[in-house]
Amino acid sequence: MSKYSLSDARICNGVQQWWKRLRDSGMLLYVVLIVIALIYIMPFVIQVSTSFKTDADASMNPVSLVPQVWTTAAYSKLFLHSDFPLWFKNSLIVTLCVTVGRVFFDSLAGYALARLRFPGRNLIYLTLVAVMSVPGVALMIPKFLVIKSLGIYDTYAGMIFPLLVDAGGVFIMKNFFESIPRSVEEQAMVDRAGTFRIFWSIVLPMARPSIVTISILSFQGSWNELSHFIISTQSASMATLTRGVATLASGQLGQGNQYPLKLAAAAIMTVPVAILFFIFQKRIMNVTDGAVKG
Repeated sequence: MSKYSLSDARICNGVQQWWKRLRDSGMLLYVVLIVIALIYIMPFVIQVSTSFKTDADASMNPVSLVPQVWTTAAYSKLFLHSDFPLWFKNSLIVTLCVTVGRVFFDSLAGYALARLRFPGRNLIYLTLVAVMSVPGVALMIPKFLVIKSLGIYDTYAGMIFPLLVDAGGVFIMKNFFESIPRSVEEQAMVDRAGTFRIFWSIVLPMARPSIVTISILSFQGSWNELSHFIISTQSASMATLTRGVATLASGQLGQGNQYPLKLAAAAIMTVPVAILFFIFQKRIMNVTDGAVKG
């Protein structure tokens, strides 16, 4: 009995020492992070794997990571027998226009709120902050009515113009511009540079990190946008990837579950945003703190 108790005590002591070494070395944190990363990445891995399966294989083995028979039939059907290329083109046009527009207009508005002194400046800023707290769903009907009244419904203009300015982007740029020393602009004023020249040639290049951040966020947001395109377009020729992929869920291109087809479309849709994020990930992380100073 005493030997058994002594053995238990040694085991408990060994476990405690192992746990202490694991905790002190920081390995526990890495283990937890790896587990969380696997939880997040598994759905994407299953998505890509299923896109190379047959319909029957996807139905019988929905979470299997290795297809019984590898096939690219889903991708061939998407590009050759559907409007997927048209959806991709529309999404690319809208996303690029919105991204460029947001960078320009958010920067202009942010600089005006950070540096220019004019009546109602604080009220505009408070309104901007208030708009950030309003759910997008609450603005869908007013946005639809404005688009219809302007005569730009079911056009690229109706898809692009309402997205050209983003309250969050203005907020980021304003705070970044406020962190720039005024002495930089004062020196330019001595050289008789105008307000826009100072903004465009001196201040804006210094805000390159924040511009990169807004570019990535704008690209991701407009690329994944759905609700706005639902209320601003109607015809199939103006459908974007988000609308098109949503129609696949209703069985538009055939009978059956079509899991490989749907997940192939979703996988392709994920690629551009994923590439941008991995390329600029480090810069985004470094900029986030600097963009909200002040």
